[in-house]
Amino acid sequence: MKYCPQCQHPLEQRYIGELERTACSSPSCNFVHWDNPTPVVAAIVQQGDNFILGRNALWPAGLFSMITGFLEKNEAPEQAIRRETLEEIGLTVEEVHFLGHHILPQRNQLIIAYLVKTSGEVRLSDEIVEVKYLSRDALSAYDFGRFKLVAQIARQALALSSSASTLS
Repeated sequence: MKYCPQCQHPLEQRYIGELERTACSSPSCNFVHWDNPTPVVAAIVQQGDNFILGRNALWPAGLFSMITGFLEKNEAPEQAIRRETLEEIGLTVEEVHFLGHHILPQRNQLIIAYLVKTSGEVRLSDEIVEVKYLSRDALSAYDFGRFKLVAQIARQALALSSSASTLS
């Protein structure tokens, strides 16, 4: 963005609130581009004793990750992960367990992570073209490659899943 969306003056970098931000150069305009992070829901999907990872249609073969999606207007994160799981792999979410929130600075996203327990049969979508089923041990040892954050979230999901099964 080079020009102010309100008055069309050039934008400049200024310190506002102790951080450098993009703002309008016009003294009569108060536009500031806050560049707030985008909230994204993400889930480690559990079905029975297996965990399911998905491969996005835009990714190379062999690259798998969590089921993810953006929140829609007026949608709670728990609703969003239920919707995304159904849309992307056709599974109904029976239980939602919050794992934590994580900052993904390179994409300016706030990842809201869950472990979801599901039922139904996997149906691939236009977005998710392949799934991988992993046992608890296989998920624990899985190499997520460049997705280091996903590996961290998977460890959280395994810990929660273990403690949840001992409580039942």
